[in-house]
Amino acid sequence: MASPPHPWLNPALAVGGLAPLALLAVQGPQGALGPNAVETALNQTGLLALVLLLASLSCTPLRIVTGWTWPARIRRTLGLLAFTYACAHFLTYLVLDQGLSLKALLEDLVKRPFITVGFTALVLLVPLAVTSTNRWVRRLGFPRWQRLHRLAYVAAVLGVVHFVWRVKQDVTEPLVYGAVLALLFAVRVREAMRKRRARTASAARNPA
Repeated sequence: MASPPHPWLNPALAVGGLAPLALLAVQGPQGALGPNAVETALNQTGLLALVLLLASLSCTPLRIVTGWTWPARIRRTLGLLAFTYACAHFLTYLVLDQGLSLKALLEDLVKRPFITVGFTALVLLVPLAVTSTNRWVRRLGFPRWQRLHRLAYVAAVLGVVHFVWRVKQDVTEPLVYGAVLALLFAVRVREAMRKRRARTASAARNPA
């Protein structure tokens, strides 16, 4: 069997994608993250989680618009990287900001809506990361697996809301990400409508 083209794509993406996290791990203990290192780490891991999640969601729309096939081969890696940074974001908050206090976590989940939606987004990403393998695709069947992984859009919406509510004042940057997400969703909806019209037309030409 011929090997897939560009076999270096996923390894290179994984190494490059994890480099910022490794840099944070090195710079943090050295005091190179500024006077508020925890805040800096929270901002960077949260932003990278959202960017990578949007990048994973862009793979199918990019294929639809351009006809390229290679984005589909890196979608899983992008999604797992997004999950990795979402976990790092949460652990930074839980361990470094709250000192592993579950009581403080529960209080924040109840009293601070932006933490509630952010935590919900992370929870939604867990089953997507667990079922990201080909074995799970076969186990669930592709239609069920595909329906489950549409939760990535819900997680992305919650991620944008989390970002908007966290910054509170200048929401320009999170709204840009929201606009990108809306565009990606519009491409998917348009393609679904095109396929539905094509099936309807085919059924009309070839009645049972």
